[in-house]
Amino acid sequence: MQLVAIDIGGTHARFAIASIGDDGEIALGEPVTLQTKDHASFQTAWEAFTASQGGNVPAACAIAVAGPVGGEVIRFTNNPWIIRPALIPEKLGVDHFTLVNDFGAVGHAVARAAETDYLALSGPDQALPASGTLTIVGPGTGLGVAHVWRDGAGCYRVQATEGGHIDFAPLDSIEDAILARLRQRYRRVSVERVVAGPAIVDIYETLAMMEGKAIQLSDDKAIWTAGNSGDDSLAAAAIDRFCMSLGSVAGDLALAQGASGVVIAGGLGLRIRDTLLASGFAQRFRAKGRFESLMAALPVKLITHPQPGLFGAAAAFAQEHHP
Repeated sequence: MQLVAIDIGGTHARFAIASIGDDGEIALGEPVTLQTKDHASFQTAWEAFTASQGGNVPAACAIAVAGPVGGEVIRFTNNPWIIRPALIPEKLGVDHFTLVNDFGAVGHAVARAAETDYLALSGPDQALPASGTLTIVGPGTGLGVAHVWRDGAGCYRVQATEGGHIDFAPLDSIEDAILARLRQRYRRVSVERVVAGPAIVDIYETLAMMEGKAIQLSDDKAIWTAGNSGDDSLAAAAIDRFCMSLGSVAGDLALAQGASGVVIAGGLGLRIRDTLLASGFAQRFRAKGRFESLMAALPVKLITHPQPGLFGAAAAFAQEHHP
């Protein structure tokens, strides 16, 4: 069976023709990426994609959206589009569709991805367990958190959560300073304020303040670029601190969810893969006092699949319509 897999965020809408084989295997065609600002609505973006395919696309689709998928109207935080699920068959000309939260789609991708789509970050370099709970943490514009439960016989269930909004717990004087800076603006500081992409600005500015240095960079993209390239030592230190804090948060979530394995997802994680490997991420992940040996035994992986949102949307469709 063929369908259109779609992954819609604030800036981009990605489309690809996906196929589900008789054995349940999922294959993705070449993705087409559209800028949401260039299209007045989801329907006009769909029409542009359809035109790019010669006007002929499958009569089924799976849509991953960056936001809640319940209710009569789906609204996006960072673009003006809306989706009315009841009108999808009529507006898109499809017979079957699936709607899934974008990080829920990542959960489906984690459950179905091949072992070659993972890079080991901590713990034993072995396949993720086929049974039990996998904790998924995805730093991006925000911090996505989900978990996947697998029964060992090929069945799985995905649970998206709001785990990115648990409290931030500093472990040393530098993180005390980061927390103090953030608390000047927020009464309650969640982990998303420290381990999401935009948070690198506050980390960088805190380190600059501690060293008595002038702030040279004020844009998060500039800090990530300068730090990853090694052109700015303070930006590089901020990124290393980010990785350490991400390790702490991932470890906390693994403990809370009773994980048998952990997956770091999201485009940001993939972009800093080499930095993650060289940073204090793994040490912080394991640093859980009496449970350090337990944490050291958990496989922690980075998913490297190039399009987990599209792949996961197709997997969600397969689970719903072809269980």
